[in-house]
Amino acid sequence: MNTPRQELEARVAQAVQKLFSPAPLPPFVRPCPDARHGDFQTNVALVHAKEAKANPRELAVKLSETVELEDIAEKPEIAGPGFLNFRLKPEYLAKQVVARWDDARLGVPLVANPETIVIDYSSPNIAKEMHVGHLRSTVLGDALARLHLFLGHTVIADNHIGDWGTGFGMILFGYKRDGDPEKLRLDPFGHLEGIYQRVREEAKNDPAVNDAAKRELVLLQQGDAENRKLWEQFLKYSLEALEVIYQRLGVQFDYTLGESFYNDALPGVVANLLERFIARESEGAVAIFSDGQLAPKDDPFLVSEKEGFRDNPLLIRKSDGGYNYATTDLATIRYRREHFHAKRVVYVVDGRQQMHFKQLFEAAKRWGYGDMELEHVWFGTILGADKKPIKTREGGDVKLKALIAEAEERAGKIIAEKRPEMSEHDRAVLGRVIGLGALKYADLAQNRNLDYVFSWEKLLAFDGNTAPYLQNAYVRTRSIFRKAGTETVEGIFAKVRAIQKLDPAGAAIFLSEPAELALSKKLLDFADSLHMAAQEYRPHYLCLYLFELATLFHKFWESCPVLTAEEAVRNSRLVLCDLTGRTLAQGLKLLGIDVIEQM
Repeated sequence: MNTPRQELEARVAQAVQKLFSPAPLPPFVRPCPDARHGDFQTNVALVHAKEAKANPRELAVKLSETVELEDIAEKPEIAGPGFLNFRLKPEYLAKQVVARWDDARLGVPLVANPETIVIDYSSPNIAKEMHVGHLRSTVLGDALARLHLFLGHTVIADNHIGDWGTGFGMILFGYKRDGDPEKLRLDPFGHLEGIYQRVREEAKNDPAVNDAAKRELVLLQQGDAENRKLWEQFLKYSLEALEVIYQRLGVQFDYTLGESFYNDALPGVVANLLERFIARESEGAVAIFSDGQLAPKDDPFLVSEKEGFRDNPLLIRKSDGGYNYATTDLATIRYRREHFHAKRVVYVVDGRQQMHFKQLFEAAKRWGYGDMELEHVWFGTILGADKKPIKTREGGDVKLKALIAEAEERAGKIIAEKRPEMSEHDRAVLGRVIGLGALKYADLAQNRNLDYVFSWEKLLAFDGNTAPYLQNAYVRTRSIFRKAGTETVEGIFAKVRAIQKLDPAGAAIFLSEPAELALSKKLLDFADSLHMAAQEYRPHYLCLYLFELATLFHKFWESCPVLTAEEAVRNSRLVLCDLTGRTLAQGLKLLGIDVIEQM
């Protein structure tokens, strides 16, 4: 079913076809900047008037007289130099509310042209514990996967972990010397990370240690049985520890294909790029350089300097014969096309990697993958109160496991203060849902391209744009049904459906109060908010929608009695409560956040 905006656009387009030849660009209908003047607005008369050198207000008058809106909106109002404002009729709103309420998808249509989309996110390194920096990639990627899947795309969630590379030489050297199998089993991250840090410090001052670590890496790359077995143990225990974190976050992947998975393909990638003259040798290494097809300012293989532009090549094989991230990423693109048949690949990686992905995507295009949509969905940094990247008091990285535990603990304390009679078990369950929800939402509610300051007080607040505020709004929608009783509510809803079935063109509910009308209009915007969040890879659009919906519901709750109202009004308001609750629950689910029935 169309949203009100889509329906208005279709009606305006029909009128434009009748009036203007040739017709201007498709008319864009957007929410009115000032709700006092209407619900939606179009500037199509202004656009056409500029091209036809005509008076825009006169064209707006003709358009207002031609467009057929009697069943959905009042007669359009002309504003300013030629804008057309539309105000939806309560009867139309009522019918649309019931249609969405009676639809399992809440009126959200599946996309017309579904695609196979690979979403690459989280991507931690094994042998190293996840830290706060992984939170953004993990929850943002998970939300995008949920959104696109709900809209009808085939989504492949791929955790491209770092499980290969120079660091493992140091870990292998240190583990053979200081390793403890029991510590590895019980605390793989702590044990291996400690070994790595010690060896790295030693290698800075002792060339012999550095050389020994390199030898261990070469042995691993050559398939040495002992080193391979140790590496497999590191991988096994690390993945098990990672899975504990992902389960707590409610995050799942379809594949976990690390860098090692593509290792055997790397020589072939480089050979093919050399054969096709996309890459060339330089000082013993192999790299991709500018081919001169792009303007210098747009060419990622060039950088600007005072004297002009200089080469900024993408290295794909080092002078010592080793490979790097770029080589693996190119092999990954080929694999995702050949095995997943991906139409689109979305990389959820922080903003520091923007140049890498610009080069990677241009290299892939030259390699023959220009028909794949490759998107770098980048994000900023989580800051502490000092406006610097958040750290522990000791100056180290904040571990994600510790952050999750603290979120649950803080939420549990808040619940204990508000509900001292609640059992310890119930308080822990509630604290987990609220704490994790607050942690995720605080991140997702931000414009992903911006840094943001982390604050426990703000993210756990029960007012403002926070998960607890939305979860509390959902609880309110459910509490009314507990008071009314299940049998009563089911009977009322059956009656509403029966009325709607007898008269599909009529309205089974009635909306008259300003708070009812405002809530209804916002409920009908759900599909638009989802499509916008998915298309621009910005879940904060959905967060803002849910916050506005919850705010309007709280106003409705305070000004519109439900169970004490006369029958027709009560039934209408119960439908609004139910649709609001289901919309909040679905929206939060798409963000990876749970709701609770009581708080």
